Amino acid sequence: MTHTPTTPPLSGLRVLDLATLFAGPLAATLLGDFGAEVVKIEHPAKPDPSRGHGPSKDGIGLWWKLLGRNKRTITLDLSKPGGRATFLRLAETADVVIENFRPGTLEKWDLGWPELQAVNPRLVLTRVTAFGQFGPYSRRPGFGTLAEAMSGFAAITGEPDAPPVLPPFGLADSIAGLATAYAVMTALAARDRTGAGQVVDMAIIEPILTVLGPQPTWYDQLGHVQERTGNRSANNAPRNTYRTADGTWVAVSTSAQSIAERVMRLVGRPELIDEPWFATGAQRAAHSDVLDAAVGSWIAERTRDEVLAAFEKAEAAVAPIQDVRDVMVDPQYQALDTVTTVDDPDLGPLRMQNVLFRLSETPGAIRWAGRAHGADTDEILTELGLTRGELAALRAEGAV
Repeated sequence: MTHTPTTPPLSGLRVLDLATLFAGPLAATLLGDFGAEVVKIEHPAKPDPSRGHGPSKDGIGLWWKLLGRNKRTITLDLSKPGGRATFLRLAETADVVIENFRPGTLEKWDLGWPELQAVNPRLVLTRVTAFGQFGPYSRRPGFGTLAEAMSGFAAITGEPDAPPVLPPFGLADSIAGLATAYAVMTALAARDRTGAGQVVDMAIIEPILTVLGPQPTWYDQLGHVQERTGNRSANNAPRNTYRTADGTWVAVSTSAQSIAERVMRLVGRPELIDEPWFATGAQRAAHSDVLDAAVGSWIAERTRDEVLAAFEKAEAAVAPIQDVRDVMVDPQYQALDTVTTVDDPDLGPLRMQNVLFRLSETPGAIRWAGRAHGADTDEILTELGLTRGELAALRAEGAV
């Protein structure tokens, strides 16, 4: 799609990103992608750890290039008097503050909600922590891994006779980041009506529990506890991964009855459709061994390309199991520009995920990748009205 230049939907919104690692910073990234001015505030001597997380090139952390995109970067030590005073001046100009300190940390620096609300009653203070702002665990250190364990996710992930499985990436943090961006926009919508800001309390242990579905309701009403089923589902079958003749893998899903019937006809087992147990997803799932054998043996005799072509012709649901090498050349992702190219002054052309969704009239954009630690400190603080003398005093204090 070709777009004429337009004002981004979140233009004019100023976000102060105090958070580190993933959930809070990701929320700020998502807001910045659609035009918010995001000011990333980092400690002068202790940058966001995501700058050093994972692989790097020429000493430059690649994860930060993604997480820090569309953000201006400054340094500020909030524990110093000058840093506190400067942050309050910044907060006067902001719409949103996102932080992920342990509960009580901002208050220790006299930067809690009463102080922030006093300088800016329209501010939305967004607090992202592992366990929330109150309760018996609230002051414990925590990361997304603990949420993946506590929520029930790990308990249902993996093969039935194998240990629970944790994801090899920041799943709970990422879900919380998405939820936090939604929470911020909800609070801003409320502000449009009331004129007043408020506090957002986001506990990373909660959004992942939401996306796990009705497990609490099942347990409450039926005493049902979901068990590990590997790649199978308790709600439909066949549903699994299957190895092809050329050593690759495909995934098949039959959530709809009509799709299940098409798959059985495709693999040459139409008689199974007439079995009484084939009539519902749950009954099919109870006969997964039979259905997996039928589908798996058919797929095992064909290459991946042959399998995908046959399923497409039969209008049955299938997808290749892809790693990142496949994703980078997948024609559907290419058509959507899901992985786009950003020109970066440090690394040159840089490939990364594009903005999260497409808007027909006010699309988002990646304006730049993650910038160096403190790259915009002088510019932003000068815009705030600080003089050269004040900047020098802050540096002498170690506040920037």
